Amino acid sequence: MMRKVSRKMFDHKQLSRDRTLVLSVIALTATIFFVFGNISLQSSSANTRETSGELHVRIAEGQIMSTVMKQPLRSMQEEIKKVDRSEHQSSVIPPFNLTVEERIEWFRKKVPEFEILKSNNLTKEFHGRVLEFFNKECDVQFFMTWISPAESFGRREFLALESVFKVHPHGCLLILSGELDSVQGYRILKPLLDREFKVAAITPDLSFLFESTPAETWFEEMKSGNKDPGEIPLPQNLSNLIRLAVLYKYGGIYLDTDFIVLKSFADLRNAIGAQSIDVSRSWTRLNNAVLVFDMNHPLLLKFIEEFAATFDGNKWGHNGPYLVSRIVQKVAERPGYNLTILPPMAFYPVSWNRIGGFFKKPENKVESRWVNAKLLQLSGETYGIHLWNKQSSKFSIEEGSVMGRLISDHCVICEYKYSS
Repeated sequence: MMRKVSRKMFDHKQLSRDRTLVLSVIALTATIFFVFGNISLQSSSANTRETSGELHVRIAEGQIMSTVMKQPLRSMQEEIKKVDRSEHQSSVIPPFNLTVEERIEWFRKKVPEFEILKSNNLTKEFHGRVLEFFNKECDVQFFMTWISPAESFGRREFLALESVFKVHPHGCLLILSGELDSVQGYRILKPLLDREFKVAAITPDLSFLFESTPAETWFEEMKSGNKDPGEIPLPQNLSNLIRLAVLYKYGGIYLDTDFIVLKSFADLRNAIGAQSIDVSRSWTRLNNAVLVFDMNHPLLLKFIEEFAATFDGNKWGHNGPYLVSRIVQKVAERPGYNLTILPPMAFYPVSWNRIGGFFKKPENKVESRWVNAKLLQLSGETYGIHLWNKQSSKFSIEEGSVMGRLISDHCVICEYKYSS
């Protein structure tokens, strides 16, 4: 009896050792396969960038399918994992305290690192992809730009997209962005695509957009490294120009990604919003966060001409809000420009230095009445709210606040997690 038990114990121990050995071999094999498989995939991805646009699209679709199948899409309540790209970002920001000549010399050396300036097989497909996208039945066509890394496209920006489709379920939204025209960008937009909303991110071809406009020569000189980009990061100033050029080429509505849509834009034509007015209710400053224009509108050409002629990369707002204000002031009395200037309540119902109040929940009855009164006011002539993200990004949206209530009523996925 003891022999049988001992034999069984020996068999069990031997079996355990054999099983451990087999599992170790399997684990080692899987590790080797994973490492070399990743190397192969990365090599394939790198080669893709140098091949034709058609091949790029085909491989990208394969990567998308693989990513979605193996890695479940995160909830919008989760933040997409951040990638530390601070070193890359800082490499294209001019050092401070340089003379103009020194900054031009610095920029000339850095031009190859500015992806947004490059033309390749993918950018050359831009016009065709835009026409194909808008070939769908679009009640309204919207444009946005995104020049930051895809990782920084967060929940706040996604809420802006949701608000577009809440009010315009049959509208089309095109985001001009090389960063979002990617596998990661697809994952960000997928919740909207799954609900059959018409949204796409397309890498822009700036040479095409600026062709036959007053910005064409300016852009070529900038690409050659012969102009001073200024202290402000060049992509931010390019965003001011891109929105003008894309509306001139295609017509439609441009929105900043920190703009929450509240009411249909379908009845608007050739309109811009006043940011501020004086006591006589005359506008004192316009803003370019929202632009509504027909294709080939002459005022857009004037804006582009002013950008190229007076570009200054050292002054915040000079190439954006101040630019549109300068030109509209000049042509105000001239015929043929067909422009409507909407009051601040249309797009900018709250100023940048008071936006924080929209994010705070009411603490008492007086504050609750203020929230209700503000919501009633916004339900009138307000098309949407510019959130002044540079100021408001530090605020969390508290449940019960003006923003909390608006988002609850103007979302389509509605997975925003409020702060307490």
